[in-house]
Amino acid sequence: MLETIQTRIAAAEAAAGRAPGSVELIAVSKVQPLERVVAVLEAGHRIFGENYVQEAQGKWPALRERFGALSVHMIGPLQTNKAKVAMGLFEAIHTLDRPSLAEKLARLAQERGACPRLFVQVNSGEEPQKAGVLPSDADGFVATCRGMDLPVEGLMCIPPEGCDSAPHFALLAAIAARNGLRGLSMGMSGDFEAAIAAGATHVRVGSAIFGARDYSGQARG
Repeated sequence: MLETIQTRIAAAEAAAGRAPGSVELIAVSKVQPLERVVAVLEAGHRIFGENYVQEAQGKWPALRERFGALSVHMIGPLQTNKAKVAMGLFEAIHTLDRPSLAEKLARLAQERGACPRLFVQVNSGEEPQKAGVLPSDADGFVATCRGMDLPVEGLMCIPPEGCDSAPHFALLAAIAARNGLRGLSMGMSGDFEAAIAAGATHVRVGSAIFGARDYSGQARG
């Protein structure tokens, strides 16, 4: 399934007039059995996405020892009290979504002298139950983060379920363009080709690579 997704990404890049390899595939390995993750690693893939700090902490240190250099991205909500662990565990955090988290990451970055790549999460559908800054607040929040010397390289969104994703992708691309941000983390298993057409630089694909998830008995956090 990995090869099929890679082929589809390449075709979408070509159809959009994008350079080959301009889109990073994040294989979303949250709540997946270890053997499925290992199979994708053995197939040569090295970029993965996790939603839970605790789960990632229990999985990736050993896999790094076994497989060498990997890039693991935090794509789920990040609790402020887990930011310190996340800073040492992830190469990128896609869910920077509030001033308190920005302040915590900035303090930790100063202490460490390093910081993961950061994406600001935008609540493109303005859904009350969903994390992310509102589109109208995005410019100000990006400026605030830059004022803290945080390495914001892009934006992320998760369009509302059951709706056309394309307007949300276009909205995110417009916000990124006017803020001089290159990165666009958008598009999942069901809509990543539309995201690539709209300029996505990172697509997050899980079930189409690994198969359906079983959430029973899984740790959170």
